[in-house]
Amino acid sequence: MTDGSRWGESSAWSIGVEEEVMIVDGDTLAQVPAVDVLVREAAGLELPGRLKTELFASVVELNTGICETAEEALDALVRLRAEAAQIAERHGLLLMAAATHPLSVPEEQEIAAEERYRRFVEYAGITARRQGVNGLHVHVAMPSGDACFTALERILPWLPVVLALSANSPYLAGRESGLFSARAELLGALPRSGAPPVFGSYSGWERFVARVRDSGLPLADDYTSFWWDIRPHPRFGTLEIRMPDQPTSVELSGALVALLQALCKLAAEAKGATRPAERGDFQQNRWAASRLGPGATLIHPDGERTMRAAELARELRERVAATGDELGSASLLAGLDPDGCEAIEQLAVGRANGLGALCRDLVRRTLRSA
Repeated sequence: MTDGSRWGESSAWSIGVEEEVMIVDGDTLAQVPAVDVLVREAAGLELPGRLKTELFASVVELNTGICETAEEALDALVRLRAEAAQIAERHGLLLMAAATHPLSVPEEQEIAAEERYRRFVEYAGITARRQGVNGLHVHVAMPSGDACFTALERILPWLPVVLALSANSPYLAGRESGLFSARAELLGALPRSGAPPVFGSYSGWERFVARVRDSGLPLADDYTSFWWDIRPHPRFGTLEIRMPDQPTSVELSGALVALLQALCKLAAEAKGATRPAERGDFQQNRWAASRLGPGATLIHPDGERTMRAAELARELRERVAATGDELGSASLLAGLDPDGCEAIEQLAVGRANGLGALCRDLVRRTLRSA
């Protein structure tokens, strides 16, 4: 597993960000399988990143290049959204950023025409076709595999708080899901999902991946087929955090990037032994955060008490404040609202005005800052 690893090649704590954004019809606002159009026309543009395919042909992935700061990443995301929207508009299409589409049925969406997606759907079946969900993925560069493992274990207990802050999928296939993050529940149906197992060390993770790869298990020939909420990504030299729902507000994307960058740096540099995070607590907190967002009651990362997710979010923001100052992201961190999430906004609009109005609102807010 060490062959091809790129630990330390990028400056420590630099970041790369992936947003998954839906492509919708300009009139009906239903999802449209037009990602090939956007990717093809973006290929000749000078962008701070690139446009890529995702599992569904009605979703475009916006990838930033390597960014030193969260502010730089935010600027790149604003530009990528704007350029993608311009291409879409020329074809009578719009962009909609959210973790689920309020109306479209995931199982009815067209799969992107790539071999890796065909293999995934063949293996995972209906659980793959139900993955009409979109997330924000943040890569944080690590100086070594050992530092990556340390950061993973130390930030894992805080990731349900991040999910609560980012929850943005209360509707699914035209109905209230009863969850603030339906995405989290759907991802949990995949093989190799949720928290990664306890490995004990980075070399333990390497041995696990090699053993599963060599076992002949279908669709396990590469570690990127482990769809955990967080995972090492040695080919990029990063720790990849996959927990957040896809924000509608690009400013919220920037704030979550700033939070995760600072949290990773703080965790990797902390002194003392690294103990495995309690997976049972994580699973309980993950469920509670997906159910009630900032209003959820969570087990504190110290394992000795419970607190509302909003209170834990305040504590987390305080913990990373000094590190955020060092990284130049204090203003972005200050913009995080511990008491709110976009699922609350969605429910307010959807209940008051209907899901058609909600779709229009999501499209409008996708490009509000672009």
